[in-house]
Order: sequence, then C-alpha cells, then structure tokens
Amino acid sequence: MKNKALFWFRRDLRLSDNAGLYHALRSGLEVQPIFIFDKNILDRLEDDDDGRVSFIYQEISRLSEELQAIGSALNVYYSTPDEVFQQVAKEGNVQAVYTNHDYEPYAKDRDESIRVLLNSQGIDFHTFKDQVIFEKGEVLKDNGTPYTVFTPYSKKWKEKLSAFYLKSYPTEKYFAHFCKVQQKPIPTLEEMGFRPSAIKAFPRSVQTEIIRRYGTQRDLPARLGTSRLSVHLRFGTVSIRQLASQAKELSDVWLNELIWRDFYHMILWHFPHAAVSAFKPAYNHIEWRNNPEEFLKWCEGKTGYPIVDAGMRELNATGFMHNRVRMIVASFLTKHLLIDWRWGEAWFARKLMDFDLAANNGGWQWAAGSGCDAAPYFRVFNPALQTERFDPQAEYIRRWVPEFDDPFHYPRPIVDHKMARERALATYKAGLQVSGVEE
Repeated sequence: MKNKALFWFRRDLRLSDNAGLYHALRSGLEVQPIFIFDKNILDRLEDDDDGRVSFIYQEISRLSEELQAIGSALNVYYSTPDEVFQQVAKEGNVQAVYTNHDYEPYAKDRDESIRVLLNSQGIDFHTFKDQVIFEKGEVLKDNGTPYTVFTPYSKKWKEKLSAFYLKSYPTEKYFAHFCKVQQKPIPTLEEMGFRPSAIKAFPRSVQTEIIRRYGTQRDLPARLGTSRLSVHLRFGTVSIRQLASQAKELSDVWLNELIWRDFYHMILWHFPHAAVSAFKPAYNHIEWRNNPEEFLKWCEGKTGYPIVDAGMRELNATGFMHNRVRMIVASFLTKHLLIDWRWGEAWFARKLMDFDLAANNGGWQWAAGSGCDAAPYFRVFNPALQTERFDPQAEYIRRWVPEFDDPFHYPRPIVDHKMARERALATYKAGLQVSGVEE
C-alpha cells in the first residue's frame, strides 16, 4: 500500500520555512525525510578535506538530531539519486516524492531523470520554489523576454514584491505528520572518502547593526561589514524569505545583493550556455595567455600585488573572500594576466564554501566583461587605487600578508600594471574585432 511521501533535502537544509517540506507534510501522507550524498557530485571534488562536505555533514547531523527530537529520523544515503530512487520504487510504499527546485544544469537533468523514473513506477514527483524569491519567468520584461540588465530587473523585482512572497511556510504546524521511525546510522565522512575540514563554521545569524550599516561598510574588507551568511544561503540552512524580509526593513543595499542572487539564477535558467562559455558569444574570441606559472602564483597569493594576495590567501585559508576583493582578484586574473575567466571560476568553485554556480559564474563573467550587464572590457581595476580606497591602512592586507612590510620576503609584482592594462585593452579589442563586435 502506498501510504508514504518522501521529502528530499538538497539546498534547503532546515525544517522551518521550507516550501517543499511544507507541501509534503500537508499532503495527508506520512513523510519520511531523506538526504543523498550524491556520488555524481562528490566524486568530482579534488580535496578530501573539502570544507563544504564537512559543513553539509554537520548540518545533516543537526537535522537528524532535530528530527529525532520529534520522534522521526533522516534517512541518509551515500549513492547516486538514480540508485536511491530505483530502490525506493522497489519498496512499493511511496506514493510521492517532494523536493525544492534547483536551477543548475546538472540539477535540471538529474531531476528530469528522477521524474521519469518515478512516474514510470506510479510515483508522483513534486518540486517547489524555495531558494529564491522570484525564479525562472516570474520577473520578465513587458514583452515576455528575460532581463539581461540588472537595474531594470531589480526595479521590476521590487514592484512585484509583496508580503505574499515573503510569507513563511509554517511547517511546524504539521510536524506530527513525519514518520515515527528510528534513526539509522549516517555514513561517516571517512566512508565517503573524506576527512573533517579545518575550516571553521560560519555564524547562522547576523547582527542587525551590520545590516543597517551595510551600505557604508560593505566595501571595506578589514571591517566586519557584511553578513557572511552566503554559505547558509547556498545550502538553505537559513530562509531567503526571512533574509529578504530583514533586508527590506533594514537596508535597500543589502536587499539589492539578494536581488542580484535571483538575477543570476534567472540568467542561468534562461541562458544555460553561460555555464560553460561567454554569455556574450563575441567574448569567446579573446585570446587568453593562460600562463600556468602565473596562474599558480595567483592561486597561492604570491602575485606581488598585496590586495590580490590577501584575498587569495583568505580564500585558501577560510573558504571565504570579501565580495569587493573577489572583484579585484577576478579583474586581476582576467585583465592583468589575461587568463581565461573559467580558470578562476574553477578555482573559486573548488575553494569557496559558498560556491554557487549561478552567482560564481555571473561574478566572473562580470569581471571579464563577457557576462550580462558586465563591467566594460576597458575597465581594468588598478589594485593600488582599490587598496587606497578600500583598505587605506592596509589592515586587511597585513592580516593575510604578514610579510607585506618586508621587501626582502614579499615578492615583486609579477606584471607591471600599466603594461598589463594596455595589453588587456589591445587583446580584448582584437578578439571583439574578430567577432565583428566592438564596444
């Protein structure tokens, strides 16, 4: 007898204000929550101490404890989704699977495959919007086409926003509908080929005063002027509706950052080619230098440009980089070193705790000039001027580059700024001319 529903946790690792979970609990079926450590994803990771795996493991353990406290349990698998749901179908007692939307290319293909598999066995597959405020085609131009420029998109986004879209899903009312079962052992990190990461956890909440001062403090990397909630947004351990409500009340600048997040997810949905190539095809004609030795020095924070090196060392040590510095290091790699933005994107994908394909891709293509609403190719950040403006006392630099004041131990710049800028402008111009486009 099919008397059970599964709720599949993915980028939504919380019990409260969870759209898909709310609908599962209200379905009239007993709900068994599950999580899959997806081998298709884990097998591609290069570091056995990847901080994100440790973070997810901690959050899954927390979810398990919360469910045990209300008499239920979390079934955790180390497998592929196809294998798990083939097993589920054989058990014969599942009527429906509930989960939340995911917008990345792999996720879209995976979910369609799972939908077909389940439907072939008479099992319904339901997905819901949860990780963004507006998705897919909810914010479009008047002619029904997607925006590719942020400012008009954000204006329409704000016009559309109402209390309805910020309303919390009261899952707690229906906790009695969870299956009453005992917790099974959770696969250990070691069983999955990983070991605990030394990277520390990020706070799950942010002080109200930080949000109030966000507009004036957010560009200063030496200050605690940003929320640092990006990893929690990435894995859904906090609700986007809760944060957007807070931003709407406290800081329009912070709200704009959340809108950028929706914008990039919308772009990736409508223009999936941007995941692997330039959003603007003309930029695929740029002739990158792609010097591996210079790339390694960039990765290690040994370029001789202090603000760049500080950012890269912060990333490598903590899995985080201040957003202003992300722009500086990305501009440096693509413009000063003429290294393909995809190389930098891949390094960020490997090291960032908050790695999100849509936002990471959007940010890198913005810096390279190849993305939607990107910085023009002739805009080349001057690291020295960026330092004067955003880290004038070199507080952030000295925190991550202790040898900064020692000329005998700090490396000389690997490239001259003036020469690099002129080289970048000439290279970009030539590439765009080949494509028949000039900006």
